[in-house]
Amino acid sequence: MHSIKDIYLIRHGETIYNRSGVVQGSGIDADLNELGQRQAEAFYAHYHHLELDKIYTSALKRTHQSVQAFINKGLPWEQHAGLNEISWGVREGRTPNSADDTYYRNLTKTWREGNVHVQSEEGESPIEVLEKQKPVVELILSRPEEKSILIAMHGRAMRVLLTHLFEKPLHRMDEFAHQNLCLYHIQYDYKQGKFNLLKANQTDHLRDLPESM
Repeated sequence: MHSIKDIYLIRHGETIYNRSGVVQGSGIDADLNELGQRQAEAFYAHYHHLELDKIYTSALKRTHQSVQAFINKGLPWEQHAGLNEISWGVREGRTPNSADDTYYRNLTKTWREGNVHVQSEEGESPIEVLEKQKPVVELILSRPEEKSILIAMHGRAMRVLLTHLFEKPLHRMDEFAHQNLCLYHIQYDYKQGKFNLLKANQTDHLRDLPESM
């Protein structure tokens, strides 16, 4: 059995909602905007040489579009709703306003204080997101023959996942920074049964892109 699995974990590229400061969550299935497409192209240009065995994405198309160039190479691809973004509930997709900003600020503060079971209004809690992710993680680890994989997912969901992989308390998820089309390079050591972090929030591949378009 191959003892090391390379995991390239990315957040999706920018959407019009990201650009406008609108919360998407799992209920908004947005396309990448022009800059997001450029980010995906830049990521592919930088990492197309990777000898990947499988691509994993969420069920939302912004993750599919972020790795479309790899999919077009004919690489095996699976999408899992367990990798979807958290549901932010009734406020998803709404034009930014001070009341919602305050609500989100208070909600994330509640989570940082350890109350990770608290749901967004008609949405999900971080604990619920983690419970959906765990079977996907188990599935991925049950395939040691996949020595190198690419996973495309979402900001808050990534933070939840990273706390799980690195055995951190869930309320510390905000310690894992992210940007659109950032990369975390992780290795799983089957012999030791642990994950090692090699790169965090890496964006060197985006260096030549404008901040907005």
